[in-house]
Formats: sequence, structure tokens, C-alpha cells
Amino acid sequence: MRIGANFYEGKCEFSVWSPFAESMMLKIDNEAPVKMEADKNNYWRLTKEVSAGSKYFYLINGNNQKPDPASYYQPDGVHGASEIIDHNSFKWTDRSWKGIPLKEMIIYELHTGTFSRNGNFKGIADKLDYLADLGINMIEIMPVAQFPGSRNWGYDGVYPFAVHNSYGTIDDFKDLINKCHKKNIGVILDVVYNHLGPEGNYTTQYGPYFTSWHKTEWGDALNFDNAYSDHVRNYFIESAVYWLKVFHIDALRLDAVHSIFDMSAKHFLQELKERVNEFAEEDGRERYLIAESDMNDIKIINDKNKGGYNLDAQWSDDFHHSVHSYLTGERNGYYEDFGKAADIAKALKDTFVYSGNYSSYRKRKHGSSVKEIDLQKFVICIQNHDQAGNRAQGERLSKLIEFEKVKLAAGLMLLSPYIPLIFMGEEYAEEAPFLYFVNHQDEKLVEAVRKGRLEEFKAFKWGDEIPDPQSEETFLKSKLNHHLKEKGKHNALFNFYKRLIEIRKKYSFSETKRDELNVDLLNDEKIIVMKQLNSYGNTISCFNLSDEKQVVEINSDETLNKIFDSSSRQWCGQGEISNNEINNNSKIELRRFGFTFYAKGEE
Repeated sequence: MRIGANFYEGKCEFSVWSPFAESMMLKIDNEAPVKMEADKNNYWRLTKEVSAGSKYFYLINGNNQKPDPASYYQPDGVHGASEIIDHNSFKWTDRSWKGIPLKEMIIYELHTGTFSRNGNFKGIADKLDYLADLGINMIEIMPVAQFPGSRNWGYDGVYPFAVHNSYGTIDDFKDLINKCHKKNIGVILDVVYNHLGPEGNYTTQYGPYFTSWHKTEWGDALNFDNAYSDHVRNYFIESAVYWLKVFHIDALRLDAVHSIFDMSAKHFLQELKERVNEFAEEDGRERYLIAESDMNDIKIINDKNKGGYNLDAQWSDDFHHSVHSYLTGERNGYYEDFGKAADIAKALKDTFVYSGNYSSYRKRKHGSSVKEIDLQKFVICIQNHDQAGNRAQGERLSKLIEFEKVKLAAGLMLLSPYIPLIFMGEEYAEEAPFLYFVNHQDEKLVEAVRKGRLEEFKAFKWGDEIPDPQSEETFLKSKLNHHLKEKGKHNALFNFYKRLIEIRKKYSFSETKRDELNVDLLNDEKIIVMKQLNSYGNTISCFNLSDEKQVVEINSDETLNKIFDSSSRQWCGQGEISNNEINNNSKIELRRFGFTFYAKGEE
């Protein structure tokens, strides 16, 4: 069911679902309201001659004037009129774009408002050469759906079809994506289909979009399985296809799918994937759905014939938690379940540290085994918007640990066969925090957010002093300082990331299969040796997780040359001490928190 205001050649078809309304009228600009007619499924429709750029409201039962819940643009914010958009006016030049295969993705997560000084889509476009030089081939943009005010992480969006007005126009967003494709960079859009924000959410005025059958951390759950749920499902599925079709988006990152509650015979996520596949087949180009989930549940990516939802990939938080807790020493909150070198080794070899074993944090068994699932169906990171922004002071990893540990963490991620995700600024040790910020207009809501943040931090024992989420200063402090990339260790780290990405691509980590990956924990759990065999050949990575020099014996069936050493003075290290080549029964030395990479080829 098409919904929204679909404009073409001077005419616009308006369609809005409202099953309990006794009447519906359309009001365009200053014209007199016009009566709409309902079809058998309670979609109120009207086709009318109109100009693109006109603004409109719906009048529910004669006098309840509200914006379109499927609005494509809200120029005056969440409470203002919706705008009629001519989507055919933009001229795309990416017809030859074929996309980036899932397994080859190098993802760079960014927030539109803080990634550049401009804080908009044009600001991102200006940095595409920088990202291409780094080796990035996918950017993941945090949610852009219209939220209240001018600044927000994006997860308070209330119009799942509308590009946020402070980020630029619809054509600005299309232009960004068009330019990305010209630079051979794909675009992942972060979308939120587990809740809608509290301010400016008028869906309940139109129909039963929510149900009290299920509860989430935000209140009543979206209605994916109660009466009238077919049309709520349609609303969000249409949103997904809209971003893929109209904006040429390459993949969607589905926020917190563990908070999507659905007891239907066919889960919403399965239906969503089927519809996206249908569109991709018609369009002639692959599209991907990547789930964020903390359930460690392979059902999300399993095939339908195995009872799964068939999504393309999912995040694995266990890798982040293992590396973070080990290198920082933090053990509060969910880090209680981690902290041992063995956790890092298991996260590398088996993906999930918790694959059906007991979690002391959850006080129950957690997770499922992924031994039959491809390695490249999992996204890993050493930091992201949640892990930095949900700290009281928004500290990045480089603020919490020393430089050698920062490099070690990057090596563990980028030399692994999983899909890596880099959080904006991570690649040069950005010094600005990434704080939580909002710009709500409702004072009661603002106060509730402040109290909620304090309550959330109690388990981590970060204290009661946190930056005010509502303050503009909090937002401005979170903007990146790209000039740091040119200085000292910042510059060295940027080139360090660039080189590791080059190695990752050259040595075919995206081709490694699970039975071709071997991870050993040696020297009393101080050394991880990771061996991969793929289409390129054999490679060996050796990581020293300890604060002292280590000597480790490595066995290789063939002579391999040292390709990379994190202790090199080029990377601001203490100098290389490891062998230039290894073969059977080679003993190599590793600096504290250092690592080396060996493969066939020139040294």
C-alpha cells in the first residue's frame, strides 16, 4: 500500500491510513480543506492538482489538524506542515553503480551533525576524498529521520520517511549519495523501526500504531502483531523500500531489533527482508539489511528453511566488549561478563563469547552458536556511537587507554575476517568526546531525559556529574576536529589505519571461511596467534596482550615475510624486534601490546 504524498507531473496522490476516523480532509497551504475518501482498508485517498513545495495538513474528524505521518519533509519541524516533494526533479548519475559486496565492506559510522563543522549533508560530501583515501568503501549514517529540534543522535525520530530539515534538503541528501557512488563508496542508512520518539509523534492520532501487549524501554511497543498490525507493518516496510528506491541507499542498519516484538507466524523482520529482496530483484542491484542486536541469536540471519529471518548480517557486541574490558580494565555493567584474554580469542574464533553459556550479568544462559554461519555476516567494532556516547563523559577509546593499546585494538579488528566498523574520528584518535545530546521543546521531557541518563549510568558507577544533554554546548563539544589528523601521533594513527585497511583488502580476509580460521591463546594467555587460509594463501597475525615483551614460538608450513609491525617507529612505537620472516618453529619477539602480521610477499 503506497502511503504519503506522491507527486508526479503536477498531480499528487495523497494516502493516509486511519481506521477509526469518521472523516478526513486535506488542507493545502491557505486553500479550503478538501474531503478525502476511504477505501476498504481505511486508507483515505485523494488525487489533486498541486505544486511541488506546497505544504499540507490532514484534518482528522474535521478539526484535528496534524502533519502526515508518512511525510517526506517537515521544513518547519515535527509540529509543522508537511511538504509536497517532487522526487523526479533530481538527476541521478549513478546508473553504472553496482554496489559493494557485503563481505568486502569497510564501514565508517558517522553522525551528520558532528562529523563536519557544517553539520549537514554537504559537510559529509566535502570529506568523501578523505574517506576514500583512508580506504573506506561504506559510510553508515546515523538516523536522519525528522526528530524534534535541531540536534539529536537521531533515535528520537518521529517521521520515518522524512529527511531531517536541519541537515539539508532532500536533494542535498540525494546529492551526497550520488557523490558517494561516484567515489565507489556505498551508503548504509541507520533506521529505527523499534519505536518512535516521544515529541511530535502524531501516529496515535491516526490509528493503533502501538500496542500495550508488549513493552519496550520507551513504553508501549509498536503494533506488529495485534489488531490492525498489517498496516503498521506496511508503514515501516514502505519506509524501508522508500529509502532504498528513492535515495539509492545500499543497505539499512536496523536499530536494536531485540526491541521489535512480534509473535506473528511471520515475524516483521522476515516480511521486511522478503519485500526488500523483491525490490532488489526488480531494481537489479543487491540491497542489504544489517541488524543491531544484543541477543547473540542466529535466528536473525539464518535462512528461512532454518526458521530464521534471513537478514544479511548482524552486529556482534561481544567483540567490542571483550577488547574494551580487557584493555581498559572496566568490569562494571555489562562488562562484568568480560575481561579475560580468552574472551578476545573466543570472539575472534567463534564470534560470540556467549553462545549458550551462562552470563553472570544477565543471570542466565545467553546466546547461540554460529559455527555454521559465515564470518562475514557479522559486523564488529572497537567503538561506536553507543559505546562512546553512552558513557557519562562520552570518552572515546583513545582517551581511556595508552597509544600502544589503541593500535592493538585496531589490529585485532582490522586483521580479523569480520566486517569492521570504524567510528568517526577513531582513525586519528579524535580528542573530542561523543556526548549524548537532544533539543527537545518539552521541558518535562527534557527533565525526564536528564534523570534517565543518570539512572542508566548507575550500574557503571560513573558518578552523578554528566554534561547536560539539552545544552547546545554539549552538542558543539562533540564535533570532530579533523585538523588533528595532520599532527604527531594523530597522523601516525591515521596512516596506521590506512595501511591496515590496505593489508586487509590485499590479503583477502573477506574470503576467509570459518574452518580456515585458527586462533590460539599462548604464553599463559598473553599471546593470540591468528592464522587464516584463504584464496590468497596463509597469513599469521601475532598479538601481545601483555604489558611486557613476549617471545612466542610460531609454526608455519612455509616461509612467510613480515608485512606489518605495530612497534615500528613509523607508528610511534619503540622499534621493531620481531623476525623479518618465519617458518617452522620460529621464535619471535613482540613488544608490549605490539603485534605483527606475516604473509607471502615482499617484506
